Amino acid sequence: MNNFNDPPEWDFRPGRRGDGDSNKWNYALLIPVLGLAAFHRIWTKVSQKEIGEAKAGFDRDLKAVSGDLETTYREAVKETCRVAARAELELEKEQQRAQGYKQALHSQGQQLLEERRWLWEERQALEEEKRQAARYGLAAALLDDALERERGRRVDAAAVLSEFEAGLVERQSAFCNAFLPRRWRQEMERDLLIRAAKEPLAAELNMESDLKDIFRNDRHCDMSGDKRKNGSLMWAYLRFWQLQVTLQTHQRAQACLLGVKPNQK
Repeated sequence: MNNFNDPPEWDFRPGRRGDGDSNKWNYALLIPVLGLAAFHRIWTKVSQKEIGEAKAGFDRDLKAVSGDLETTYREAVKETCRVAARAELELEKEQQRAQGYKQALHSQGQQLLEERRWLWEERQALEEEKRQAARYGLAAALLDDALERERGRRVDAAAVLSEFEAGLVERQSAFCNAFLPRRWRQEMERDLLIRAAKEPLAAELNMESDLKDIFRNDRHCDMSGDKRKNGSLMWAYLRFWQLQVTLQTHQRAQACLLGVKPNQK
């Protein structure tokens, strides 16, 4: 039987002897084996060199990306700190501004209370004078007649004040509505000031300066959505104007009764 694991002509062992053909086969097969070994060594060196270059390139890229990320992070932290500092400064300014408004409103409220008390005292004095005049039949009748003649003027004054009240309600509603353009509110304010400059009653009551004070300082807004609950200073001025109209009515009636010219404020 043939032995394929050890054919007679494929023996490469150095100790085996044969004829010249056997040695030729040995050298013929040795050359390719040496060539493959040399190629494998060269390829291994080339591969290691490429791997080293690729690794070095990766390390450089990683270092560059890490540097960029670190720079970006530091810039982001600095920008965040700057934004926080600006926000804190703006908040402090707003708090100071709000405190200033609060003090101004408090001062204005005290002034209005003083004026209201003075008007109340004046009205009480007029009522007392009216009661004294009532003790004299003819004088009381004349005073009532004078007041009756002033009733028409009071009705007209009430209508004018009602129109200003409606305008102020709409203006304050526009001020409290963040979605409406600011120019709408400014147009309303300009129309009210023009009306106050042309209206004789407004001139008598000095309403133009009072309106400007309202536009500067009345910032109260109610969250219920009811327009008539907005505003604080404007309602105090409206009551003040109504009291002034009442006072002037009695002063004119008294002046008519006494035959003198009343002093209007």
